[in-house]
Amino acid sequence: PQGDGWTHEVKFDGYRSQIIIDAGRVRVFTRRGLDWTSKYRDLAATAKTLDVENAIIDGEIIVLNDKGLSDFAELRKAITRRQHDLYFVAFDLLHLNGHDLRDMAMEQRREILEGIIPLDIRIQFSQALPGEANAIYHLVDQAGLEGMVSKRIGSRYVSGPTTNWLKTKCYTVGEFELLGVEWEQGKSAFALMADPGTRKYAGSAFVSVNREMRERLWK
Repeated sequence: PQGDGWTHEVKFDGYRSQIIIDAGRVRVFTRRGLDWTSKYRDLAATAKTLDVENAIIDGEIIVLNDKGLSDFAELRKAITRRQHDLYFVAFDLLHLNGHDLRDMAMEQRREILEGIIPLDIRIQFSQALPGEANAIYHLVDQAGLEGMVSKRIGSRYVSGPTTNWLKTKCYTVGEFELLGVEWEQGKSAFALMADPGTRKYAGSAFVSVNREMRERLWK
């Protein structure tokens, strides 16, 4: 998206989640509404230190690799083995201290959110990136990040798909070996890929899987 009507942030490669703080109690929910507080005990404890009575914070749970980039492949391991390495990157605020903020302009919600998050904890604010959209995308791509999210200035918070938040992903083009496929009924299939010859995990991609293709893959 071009022009002054948009802001742009890094698209982090992790699990979309919401932190709900209510009278000292903290819960962490997945995108599908599952309560994963027990899996994110350290982040829940960190959220208790925020100086708020109650809040609903929207964000992404990530883990960083040795290059300082969010790494989805390592995230699954970190949740079970080293959750002290997890970060919650906060990018929006729905409720605060009894006030519903969803009808406020996006930039106003984010300004309030930034003000309640200290700089030195594992809950971090997702900063907007300065500059022109194409230049930002080029830098994000060169850095090896997953992509960027563009948000329409002045927009209210809407649950579900919206044209006010647009994702632009970065892609690696090449030939890869197929490690396997993850598929659940009613959902898109993921092809898990490796670098040729090394079998080192290189990433995943959505694939269109019909009956004939599924039979070939399972063989």
